[in-house]
Amino acid sequence: MNCPGYIWARTEVKILAMDENVILRSALDKNLKSAVTTAFLMLPESFSEEDLFIEIAGLSYSGDFRMVVGEEKSKVLNIVKPNVAHFRELYGSILQENPQVVYKTQQGRLEIDKSPEGQFTQLMTLPKTLQQQINHIMDPPGKNRDVEETLFQLAHDPDCGDVVRLGLSAIVRTSSIRQSTKGIFTAGPQRACPRVSSGACD
Repeated sequence: MNCPGYIWARTEVKILAMDENVILRSALDKNLKSAVTTAFLMLPESFSEEDLFIEIAGLSYSGDFRMVVGEEKSKVLNIVKPNVAHFRELYGSILQENPQVVYKTQQGRLEIDKSPEGQFTQLMTLPKTLQQQINHIMDPPGKNRDVEETLFQLAHDPDCGDVVRLGLSAIVRTSSIRQSTKGIFTAGPQRACPRVSSGACD
């Protein structure tokens, strides 16, 4: 017969596991929504599902040093095209619940609010790191504007999507160069260089 302490401990473990699952699910949902919002800002007013999924898949490679000098630039297309159904399953509910999107599932087309008000709402939900990078790009020396003021100005700028892409590229580029450099030091130049440029280390 199980003692009360053992039963309580088993129950506590189950509750903790459930709490962890809720936290993980919440973090995943937040990441998915951030990816969608970032992609929206870099896309035109009307676009296809495939356009959106390519933009989302490309977020990790935007400004990536390795994609420029090494890995195939078509890698993002190779990821998306065979997996459109999976992307649709992953992002479908987020797109349908977003009040700024008209999602025509039958045609596989979407329309996004590109008004200054709509873009400002999207900019305000971007990850803090990206918001700060955008502020760094747009804030003139000595101005010291706060992030919200910068994002409000950007929402009215016809080049809004380009600035978001620049901010994202700066973040990804720093990370990719750091990883590539680490690879060279851990694998050695002769082993690491073929991934970057064949014969570049000869």
